[in-house]
Amino acid sequence: MRTIDAATVTEVVAGLCEEASFVLEQNVHSAFQRAYQEEISPLSKDVLAQILANSAIAAENRLPICQDTGIILVLIELGQDVHVSGGSLYAAINQGVRNASQKCYLRKSIVNDPIERTNTKDNTPAVIHCRIVDGDRLKISLMPKSAGSENVSTVKVLNPADGWPGIKKFVLETVDQAGPNPCPPVIVGLGIGGTMEKAALLAKEALFRPIGRKNPTETITHLEDELLDAVNKLGIGSMSRGGRITALAVHIEVFATHMSSLPVAVNLLCCAARYKTTEI
Repeated sequence: MRTIDAATVTEVVAGLCEEASFVLEQNVHSAFQRAYQEEISPLSKDVLAQILANSAIAAENRLPICQDTGIILVLIELGQDVHVSGGSLYAAINQGVRNASQKCYLRKSIVNDPIERTNTKDNTPAVIHCRIVDGDRLKISLMPKSAGSENVSTVKVLNPADGWPGIKKFVLETVDQAGPNPCPPVIVGLGIGGTMEKAALLAKEALFRPIGRKNPTETITHLEDELLDAVNKLGIGSMSRGGRITALAVHIEVFATHMSSLPVAVNLLCCAARYKTTEI
């Protein structure tokens, strides 16, 4: 059994929250550079140039990439041979979010419940999903998720007879109806299978996959390529200015499901595609 102090978790989460808010992952930055080279719309090309300039300013000056510093999503892979001492895991994570929000002056965006809507004033609680895995390591993946992209994300349980054509139609309708609201170019996370909530979590998990890393199943890889091509043919473009690039990537994750069900979830990630992952 390996012991990790709760204070260490707090420190790591605070660091991830800060870095995610200020610095794009290199794979995302490279994808924007490729998009700039490939885009033919002058308006969208100008938007992409501004996105790249903004990311450089944010990283250099330690400023948030976007004024919407998001609701903090944390995915945990907890080794079954790990024991967190000195406090609870979830409390340690929330303290890390709290510390980063205060230190970095991140906009306070979280309200205490969806009806009363009183601001918690420290960006907690984070949304935490924890999965028990083999081993003695603790993996933490963190994403500040903006409302613009979250608000247009959707879940639907299709008829199994709808198959891939029905899934594809649903995704294209979702992206098309979203238009400029998720601040494209987006990353499309698509979860297929399980149950309604499992499909939604799969779609979210798909957004953490680095751009350029395909699904290990060859058939799913082909579907990712097909769907990316179809999304980009919608012609929405960067910030809805038209052109070739509406999405930087489509990532699909699948899970077993009931023979009478076909749950599908689409979760979009905006051009402030912020996430960080580390292991303790």
